[in-house]
Amino acid sequence: MSNPTIYVIIPVYNEEASIANVIGDIPEIVSEIIVVNNNSTDETASIAENNGATVLSEKNKGYGNACLTGLGYISEKQQPPDIIVFLDGDYSDYPEELTKIISPIIEDNIDFVLGARTAKLRQKGAMTIPQIFGNWLATSLMRLFFGSKFTDLGPFRAIKYAKLLELHMVDKTYGWTVEMQLKVIKKKYSYVEVPVNYRKRIGVSKVSGTAKGVIFAGIKILGWIFKYSFK
Repeated sequence: MSNPTIYVIIPVYNEEASIANVIGDIPEIVSEIIVVNNNSTDETASIAENNGATVLSEKNKGYGNACLTGLGYISEKQQPPDIIVFLDGDYSDYPEELTKIISPIIEDNIDFVLGARTAKLRQKGAMTIPQIFGNWLATSLMRLFFGSKFTDLGPFRAIKYAKLLELHMVDKTYGWTVEMQLKVIKKKYSYVEVPVNYRKRIGVSKVSGTAKGVIFAGIKILGWIFKYSFK
């Protein structure tokens, strides 16, 4: 794959303190940065637009809803992209590492690449104890039931656009990331993990920062795993 067209989708909810940093650090090889404003009550949308991003609005709350809105916008393009990158808007990931994430797709024809938040490269306190345990439990179950090699459910990821369309993604909330990984396994796509740096996010997490968020995310993730284990 030479000179691929790359789009980045960034779901956001009240990330006015971080979104300019995220957009500013994305490499110039990206053709379009799509920020999906998921009912923010602050200036996230206007800041993103002022920093050169395409800003879409999704009133229905949910990470998956925002991602699906971004994909709906892309589907209307006359010329489809080659690669889609998903990235959070809280500046916990290092957007400049996008080149690392897409490299296996471009150079080795890999279908899906996950940015793995390994302990060695993770800033102390960047992930909460429930997050660390939840990742361990989910990936352990995925290894047990599906022979998966995933070690993380990190949001920083890249996938060939044509392959993503074949996944027929449907989850509208917390289960989006694990749904994608399970379907990648089920369809026998080629995939690899790339270790990435990870730091404390700017602001408070809407998922791991609340007990409700942790519980519902856990239920969603485990629900997808058990659903697919009995298919």
